[in-house]
Amino acid sequence: MLGHRQPAPPRRRSRAGHTRTLEQGPRSTRPRSRAARLRPPPRRGSEHGQTLRPHARTSGPAHHPDLPPDPYREHLRGRRAADPAIPVTLLLAEIRKLGYTGSANLLVRYLNQGRAEGDRPVTTSRHASRLLLTKPENLRPKDTTLLEKIAAACPEMTALARLIRGFATLLTPAAGNDVKLTEWIAEARAVDLPHLRSLTNGIEIDRSAVDGAVTLPYHNGRTEGVNTRTKRIMRQMHGRAGFNLLRHRILLP
Repeated sequence: MLGHRQPAPPRRRSRAGHTRTLEQGPRSTRPRSRAARLRPPPRRGSEHGQTLRPHARTSGPAHHPDLPPDPYREHLRGRRAADPAIPVTLLLAEIRKLGYTGSANLLVRYLNQGRAEGDRPVTTSRHASRLLLTKPENLRPKDTTLLEKIAAACPEMTALARLIRGFATLLTPAAGNDVKLTEWIAEARAVDLPHLRSLTNGIEIDRSAVDGAVTLPYHNGRTEGVNTRTKRIMRQMHGRAGFNLLRHRILLP
């Protein structure tokens, strides 16, 4: 009929919350804004440009880890001696002019640990533990000298070094080590070292097994090695082979 009006096209709500008609066509055919036209398209092989950012970082200069400000220790010591209230930010700016490339947090930790006022760099607890647990014949001369200074620092450290050396001799299985272990436990409990007391309590809980480990030459190292080898073969063949091939690989010499 000539006077009949055409019905309006159906309207639906888009994801952004704005209404648009079906006559506008798909979203890709709509004219883009000026900001969208200026934005570079994502690189091929990626739906989002953000997935390429970690790879883009690798193309730049190599990243160097933060190094401690030990070369500038004399400068830091002199400035803090002249002005104990000097701000850390001012010290950071000064040593950066001298070539320091580390972070401000590293400098703050360096100063809080007292490493700037020391005569030499402070030995970390990890380094001291490595020196205490290493065989004396495997230490370098300078490490031996440092270990002697650490052991003589206080009575607790002297006792700790002596107990560690005594327990190391028990790790070689020999007859009579069970008696020596009893004496070592009594000596360790007589020293005011809570962590060693916790170790002795754990030894006493399973004392029979510990006695067998320090007196008998037998061990389960070969069994653990076979288990590790079997797990490694299973990881290599995961999803690509069946049980028959796994059996053949395990039984091979």
